[in-house]
Amino acid sequence: MREHNYYVYILSSLSRTLYTGVTNNLRRRMSEHRAGKGSVFAARYRINRLVYYERFGDIRYAIAREKEIKNLLREKKMQLIESINAGWIDLAENWFKEPIA
Repeated sequence: MREHNYYVYILSSLSRTLYTGVTNNLRRRMSEHRAGKGSVFAARYRINRLVYYERFGDIRYAIAREKEIKNLLREKKMQLIESINAGWIDLAENWFKEPIA
């Protein structure tokens, strides 16, 4: 049986506006976000820096976790990000050749 990967991720703008999503291909989804095609909200506020993600083997758990994160207060989301990424660095910074604006 083939293992599947699903990702819950949080993106941030430079001003730390947050966006939470779920995907089965994080690299492709980041490429879409960076091209302004990820979501209208993310494109409008230039939210394209990957600051947090979790991997799941079952889409049901990924969707449940996405809902859980979306329901967190902003302060709790920030604590979650800082638990693994204290400097809010772009975790996908080296995935693509072109720099992001």
